[in-house]
Amino acid sequence: MIDTNAFPKSFLWGVSTSAFQIEGGALEGGRGVATTDLASRASGMADTSVASDHYHHWREDVALMKELGIRVYRMGFSWSRIMPHADAVPSREGLAFYDALIDELLRQGIQPLVTLYHFECPQALVDSFGGWQSRKMIDSYLEYARVCFEHFKGRVKMWVTVNEQLIATNAGELCGNHASDPERYLQNVWTMSCHVSIAEHRAITLLRKIDPEAKIGPVCSIQVIYPLSCLSEDVLAAGHAEEIMEFSLLDMSVRGEYSPYVKSYLQKRGLYPEILEEDERALHSSSPDFIGVNYYFSVCAKEKVGAVNRKLPPFWQSDAFDICENPYLEKSEYMDKGIDPQGLTVGMEKLYNRYRLPMIVTENGMAARETPDREGKIHDSYRIEYLEKHIEQIQLMLEEGLPVLGYCPWSFIDVVSSHQGFSKRYGLVYVDRTEEDPKECARICKDSFYWYQRLIRRQD
Repeated sequence: MIDTNAFPKSFLWGVSTSAFQIEGGALEGGRGVATTDLASRASGMADTSVASDHYHHWREDVALMKELGIRVYRMGFSWSRIMPHADAVPSREGLAFYDALIDELLRQGIQPLVTLYHFECPQALVDSFGGWQSRKMIDSYLEYARVCFEHFKGRVKMWVTVNEQLIATNAGELCGNHASDPERYLQNVWTMSCHVSIAEHRAITLLRKIDPEAKIGPVCSIQVIYPLSCLSEDVLAAGHAEEIMEFSLLDMSVRGEYSPYVKSYLQKRGLYPEILEEDERALHSSSPDFIGVNYYFSVCAKEKVGAVNRKLPPFWQSDAFDICENPYLEKSEYMDKGIDPQGLTVGMEKLYNRYRLPMIVTENGMAARETPDREGKIHDSYRIEYLEKHIEQIQLMLEEGLPVLGYCPWSFIDVVSSHQGFSKRYGLVYVDRTEEDPKECARICKDSFYWYQRLIRRQD
């Protein structure tokens, strides 16, 4: 049972979305083509052209957030809406859209927590010079960040540099890495990852000059990895998997350098990226104010045996460990790795012990197929149970003394998934559309919406 008295009055109860998964309006407001547009259209499911039609429903959505009672909205800017072309000239229409949205959030007492880069960037930058494979992307990102920091100074007080770099730089369809040779593909991944980290640190330094009162940090998809057994080989494999899949990225985002294991791992495989003297200065000139945590499930690892499994996602492929199933967890169709609330504590304790920074849960949610019943309602008791058990873990962390700033479940409304369209639903609010027919994208509050509303009110 959640005791809301254990949560400080300053605790940021919120919700989370991303721009490309909800906005739609792909051909409106001067928006340019984004990498995520091409990726979603290739899936054969509902795509980003309409998505949840937040572009036309944003006033209604903010009113629902106010009704829900949240204090923070973890949202995203569409880079392609603000800077649609390779010339980096900002779009007045794009900025005006976010002006109206943010001003309305503030009028309703909701703090915007804005993600600059959430998988989506202008396709024009990939076409022009290869996106993050080129150092030019660092300057493009910095100019985009500068425009946002200056334009929204005083209104946006919490920024996210990059969401889930693990996926942003590993999923080729999102970043333009189309190398067919696996070794070349991996070299590109680590080069892009290094460029992203340099861009992050330069953006943090820039924000401190433009708006010293604002806070900024990365969002990491925490990779909680258990050893399959207590054999030392499995334990070591799990530790190395975490180093590569999580801490290699966060070490660069926070400390500006790789751990000894990761540096050795990359050098031995010819994957160590080029880091210039000026890069070193940028990487060590700043550190973030907080870490955002995305968590859905944990995984298992075991000793590496045999060839690399190329059927796994790129970021799970390695010659140093094997990712495997955890036989002890309950699974469902879209939560096929299992449901593990205690894994949230396992992961966040490790983060704090390593970095000593405040943390905020920026994504955590339960996916399922859903349709309204005959009365037009969605009874998602399974989602309520999932959220409740994870919030209970946050309560335990707060009682331990861990600085957890807030909780933003994924997602506020149903969003379009890159590979499952609208079959896979996470929202507290149902979006009435099918894969083929966007209809009116009417909003229907699920049982989980009202459960979360009551939970927040209990603290008030």
